[in-house]
Amino acid sequence: MSAPDNIEAIMRTAPVIPVLVVDDIGHARETAEALVEGGLKVLEVTLRTEHALEAIKRMNLVPGAIVGAGTVTNPDQLHAAVDAGSEFIVSPGLTEKLGTAAVKSRVPFLPGIANSGDIMRGMDLGLKHFKFFPAMANGGVPALKSLAAPFFQCKFCPTGGVSASNAPEWLAMEQVLCVGGSWVAPAGATPEEITRLAKEACELAPA
Repeated sequence: MSAPDNIEAIMRTAPVIPVLVVDDIGHARETAEALVEGGLKVLEVTLRTEHALEAIKRMNLVPGAIVGAGTVTNPDQLHAAVDAGSEFIVSPGLTEKLGTAAVKSRVPFLPGIANSGDIMRGMDLGLKHFKFFPAMANGGVPALKSLAAPFFQCKFCPTGGVSASNAPEWLAMEQVLCVGGSWVAPAGATPEEITRLAKEACELAPA
């Protein structure tokens, strides 16, 4: 599936973006199929394993999937991820070098932020969509509410410690468009279990 050409449209696709660490490339495609069947079309494959880029290529073959790369920390990784077919890029933090490369590439980009300085650095690059990371370790919902107030024009995807139990509180915030989480595709889960978890995750969004 061809992804929307802006990060906000991608963030609004579903309330949860699965954060995937692919250790077994043999299960990559069936995991993507199970998530898409459950309603979670936006998939973040973290560049934490040797199979990540190949997993992106295989998941891209799944009809309806919008596949991106996460844990991107430098321009070389960004370009490798885009070459592998990544339709969006997520980073754990934001440097001027990475941000400049992402903006220049015109790929939808969701950089990680933890404080007001990070947000201001991103805004200097023309960005206004951010991953609040690690969300729980950085103070949870109260911390993001405090950050979001002066940066009212920004939108966020909290990730890190987000779960099915606390996701509704995050999603109730006006400036939170989605959350990132790994609970929807736990290690060892069957495709049927992943589809069930994905369907449940889709119901977490406020009415």
